[in-house]
Amino acid sequence: MKNIIAIKNLTEFYQKHPDSKSSIETWIAVTKQSVWQKPSDVVRDFPDADPVKNNRVVFNIARNKYRLIVQISYLRQWVFIKFIGTHSEYDKVDVSTVG
Repeated sequence: MKNIIAIKNLTEFYQKHPDSKSSIETWIAVTKQSVWQKPSDVVRDFPDADPVKNNRVVFNIARNKYRLIVQISYLRQWVFIKFIGTHSEYDKVDVSTVG
């Protein structure tokens, strides 16, 4: 079972953007139950996930309306929430360093 660090950021986000709630809750449920040893394991569970450098992965939320960036410690099975926001907010951040 995976530990999601800063999960509060996700709940605060879907309180502001209710249309993202079911997508985020699904992401949390799948992520907590998954065992990811490498980026391809993430893509197996989330086919539209985009692994990038620094063990980070970009997820599409609410049919690609929002973006979620996480950093994964595959060894410890920890997932760190680094960013969640709209596409325009996402376009202003550096995926490999944000958070």
